[in-house]
Amino acid sequence: MKATYWEIALQDAAFGMLGAFAGGLLIVGGLVWAVRLGIKARRREPGPPRPHEQPAPPESGPVHESREMREPDEVPRAADESERLTPYQLHSSGGKRSERQERPRWESGSGAGPAGT
Repeated sequence: MKATYWEIALQDAAFGMLGAFAGGLLIVGGLVWAVRLGIKARRREPGPPRPHEQPAPPESGPVHESREMREPDEVPRAADESERLTPYQLHSSGGKRSERQERPRWESGSGAGPAGT
């Protein structure tokens, strides 16, 4: 009777092994299909740009960063309270170039550091 239990147990294990093997083959087949599909899609895409197609700096030379001090630009007031300001009467940004362009410097004793330094 014990032999019957062993036969049943081995049959179940064999089916389990067969199912795991079939599932593994299915997953591997799906991965191979996905890679081949990706390779085909990659071949249809245009190649990288050639050296003469690369972007180049302008004829006048490279553009550099500029620094300037800015100050707030006030919104103009309407002449009459009932008059509305239109977009062309407003400035394009909230700031304008400052008359003073020197950078503010740190003065000794004006910082928030420890006392006596």
